[in-house]
Amino acid sequence: MTVTLIAVLALFGTFLLLLALGVPISIGIIVASFVTGLILLPWADTTYIVGQQMNMGVESFSLLAVPLFILAGNIMNNGGIARRLIDLALVLAGRVPGSLAHTNVLANMLFGSLSGSAVASAAAIGGTLHRRQRDEGYDPAYSTAVNIASASVGLLIPPTTAAIIYSTVAGGVSVSALFMAGYVPGILMGLVVMALALVLARRRGYRSSRLVGLREGGAVLWRALPSLLLVVVVVGGIVSGVFTATEGAAVAVVYCLVLSLIYRSLDREALTQIVRRTVGSTGVVMLLIAASSAMAWVMAYSGIPSAITDTLLATTDSPVLILALMLVILLAVGTFLDITPAILIFTPIFLPIATSLGMDPVHFGMVLILSMCIGTMTPPVGSVLFVATGVSGTSIEAVVPRLLPFLLGLIALLLLVTYVPVLSLGIPGMMGLLG
Repeated sequence: MTVTLIAVLALFGTFLLLLALGVPISIGIIVASFVTGLILLPWADTTYIVGQQMNMGVESFSLLAVPLFILAGNIMNNGGIARRLIDLALVLAGRVPGSLAHTNVLANMLFGSLSGSAVASAAAIGGTLHRRQRDEGYDPAYSTAVNIASASVGLLIPPTTAAIIYSTVAGGVSVSALFMAGYVPGILMGLVVMALALVLARRRGYRSSRLVGLREGGAVLWRALPSLLLVVVVVGGIVSGVFTATEGAAVAVVYCLVLSLIYRSLDREALTQIVRRTVGSTGVVMLLIAASSAMAWVMAYSGIPSAITDTLLATTDSPVLILALMLVILLAVGTFLDITPAILIFTPIFLPIATSLGMDPVHFGMVLILSMCIGTMTPPVGSVLFVATGVSGTSIEAVVPRLLPFLLGLIALLLLVTYVPVLSLGIPGMMGLLG
């Protein structure tokens, strides 16, 4: 057996074993990286290098945007912003059969684009709408499935921390280009979920909600407008070069804080809890980034990325089939790996293959993020799946059958985004953001 094959078996075998035993993902990655490092290097060298790579993994100015966007999302979740966005979504979807399901999708698109967090969207929007959906006769499993399928759209529509992390790993890929590239795939993702929700709602006989008059609708839009302007301020400032992604995240925090104080929905005790949750979430994300950086180094040192590249390219010379194989691997990975470590680990493996096929790094970033969006919905480690079912009090066994049509629709969208580059590159190309 070659050293590379031994490294593959040790790395992924140890990681999967620890995952099956219930060990946290970040700890599993660190232990697997250390065990594999011992096969390649002496104890002292392995200890030093793994620690060094973990430190270097989080030693990036651009990663400061991650805790700031997490803080902004937590403030929005507790500052009355989600409620105003749900009211606006209900006005927009009120005339459609199964309007509460469409409200859920639209609210996730609006809130997710502001918070950049799929889990926060699933909790805030699903938690707010669940009781009303139940009171109007909606099947809880159907409502939960809609919430799960649409909560991850915020990982595509900017501002999104997933794009920032990918930009950091890929190197030289513009955050502004990634932000602009996410709009069309993100909106299409929401539309796919809405189309499937409409078909299922008609089969179940779900009706539209109370129609809202022009005057009342205008009042709802006016109340939600300050929240919507956050996207214009943050994304517009980043794309125009007024400030960096990290500075934009800081602006988002200040904007959300001021808005919450104006709404009088945030007191000292709530702010303290928000900061505590942010510190906890940031610690989890940063540990994942540090651990994944160590694993990425171990893979690079053992030659795993080049071996995978050679294997894929030797399997077929068809770019269509190679991309299809990559998608299968990414979808499989997404079932047990969270989006942050998946981006950090698999970008160095698949990005060189994608670029060798003539794929733009911005386009590949959208394909990778959309693949991981689907992964957040699937067991055994689907974070959005567990949060949404926990919020609604519905069992995973009841939700998964209702979720399958949405998963199939989103996989079809993933194929479309993969093989039609203009969907990702059209807007950043028109704005001159592509290198």
